[in-house]
Amino acid sequence: MKKTAALSSMCVVAMSCVAAASLYTSPEFVGASPDGKSVYVTSATGAKMLRVTIADGSKSEWDVVSAKAAKKSPLNPTGVAVAPDGTVYVTAGVEHGELQKFDASGKLVAAAAVGHSPRGPVVSADGKTVFVLNRFSNKVSVVDTATMKVLKSVAVPREPFAAALGDGGKLLFVANMLPACRATDGVVSAEVSVIDTATFDVRHVRLPNGSTGVRGLCASPNGKDIYVTHTLGRYQLPTTQLERGWMNTAAMSILCGATGKYVNTVLLDDLDRGAANPWGVCVTADGKSIVVAHAGTREISVIDRAALHERLKKAVEAGNAPDVANDLAFLASIRRRVNMGGDGPRGVAAVGSKAVAALYFAEKIAVADTSAPASPVRSFLVGCASDLSKDRVRRGEMLYNDASMCFQQWQSCASCHPDGRADGLNWDLLNDGMGNPKQTKSQLFGQFTPPTMVTGIRKDMQTCNRAGLIHIQFVQRPEEDALCLDAYTESIAPVPSPYLVNGKLSEKAKRGKAMFKLAKCDACHGDQCKTPGGQSLYTDCKQYNVGLGVGREAVRKFDTPTLCEVWRTAPYLYDGRARTMMEVLTTGNPDDTHGETKKLSKQQLEELNEYILSL
Repeated sequence: MKKTAALSSMCVVAMSCVAAASLYTSPEFVGASPDGKSVYVTSATGAKMLRVTIADGSKSEWDVVSAKAAKKSPLNPTGVAVAPDGTVYVTAGVEHGELQKFDASGKLVAAAAVGHSPRGPVVSADGKTVFVLNRFSNKVSVVDTATMKVLKSVAVPREPFAAALGDGGKLLFVANMLPACRATDGVVSAEVSVIDTATFDVRHVRLPNGSTGVRGLCASPNGKDIYVTHTLGRYQLPTTQLERGWMNTAAMSILCGATGKYVNTVLLDDLDRGAANPWGVCVTADGKSIVVAHAGTREISVIDRAALHERLKKAVEAGNAPDVANDLAFLASIRRRVNMGGDGPRGVAAVGSKAVAALYFAEKIAVADTSAPASPVRSFLVGCASDLSKDRVRRGEMLYNDASMCFQQWQSCASCHPDGRADGLNWDLLNDGMGNPKQTKSQLFGQFTPPTMVTGIRKDMQTCNRAGLIHIQFVQRPEEDALCLDAYTESIAPVPSPYLVNGKLSEKAKRGKAMFKLAKCDACHGDQCKTPGGQSLYTDCKQYNVGLGVGREAVRKFDTPTLCEVWRTAPYLYDGRARTMMEVLTTGNPDDTHGETKKLSKQQLEELNEYILSL
């Protein structure tokens, strides 16, 4: 594989900026103190948790470090929850995740080892239990707060991201961020897991077709209603326009907190103005308002809760409840959009009638009084005021998540590429014809594996980024914006696989490595291409027809993708027909044209599967 000098120099710039990422606070999740006088805010890139006084913005910083005696390394916090007695619980870490327990003064009292990339802690009403979501272990840990021991782990479908307890605390609702099905299924959508907190039985409630990027979930103060925020992709349409949410809409689904039953889904956009990338959601203490943070449009939505439920009731009575999820005017007159004065609202918490949002890129928290529409939004700087024009990686990340530069604000790059990865949907992007949708690809290491797109239609990542602005966001932007997007996508780093054991291959995966060669997988997915640092990309950067194309795609050559972080990018094959890697190796390879796997025993296939998912 060839790399130009310009590309190599750009990578050096990107890596130097990544090294400086700790300069940023990146406020992300918010939890309110019991007295309502302050909030706790996680620093996604600063290994800190902040306690901020709402009245004047004064703050104190708590260090978040590994509780392991052998290694006191910094850990970036990923979630916060506050118990009724003021005890603060923080999730932190990646492959060695922890739930940390702090007293109100900021002293680390105890910690529990949980799963891979923990987040979204939820404290039971009696303060005796904390539920922790392990995003890449796909499990929920049930932690006893007295002993800080994990009592039980409950499996959920895919990337649990947010959670809340329903009516009486009998049910735990867990938002799974991405679909866990084949992209060729009739319905492709993420699910909400409903866990019985007494028996730990689990059932799953499927969100509407196209639901992905499920980032927020909360309960009403009485627990009777559950609100879930997500993107609703209209992936079954060719991407010819954006008007009226043709590609992506912002949505909030409602479930019953007592039974877990799906109620309906409402759109958070306006007819000619999107509200992209909904993230955190909360309900004010008086139950009057639902507040949704829109990470892509620098604002929050404040929704009249009673009026919303009255309209949902009337829709049922009129027999048109199924139409609500497509009605861009459903919230007209009962929702107002409030500009929070900074980029990247993510986590949001209610303090009385006030909504406190963490502005990830603005390095601020912003406070809006939902009961006083005329009141100005107050904001407090909690990080360093930075000149992003001097940091292309950081500015590129902001632009990647910012829908305000898109035509009518319908979507950003992150709408289909959450965290730079894939949304699990097939899209008909028109770059290689119409009526032949293909999987969204992860952008990890795209700069080292040209050409890009499933069919290699774009010569490199730089071309891809510029084409995305024109043909997906429908805008013309200055070249400097494209250079920033280049810098950010080139800075994306892989997350260690949850299949690794202490950072190394398991014994099963070691045996699978031999099967990788025996099945001749390394012929195309070997060490032919590497990063400048020498890391194998497990691709030869070439295109082949391996007999997997369907219909008009039967003679198509497809790009050989990198296997780095492939554990994270299901479903597989160009059209997502394989739900798991094991399906790729078995039913997805009936004629042995995609590696010689038919000769392998069941045990050998399992070993090969383990190895590939460890990369």
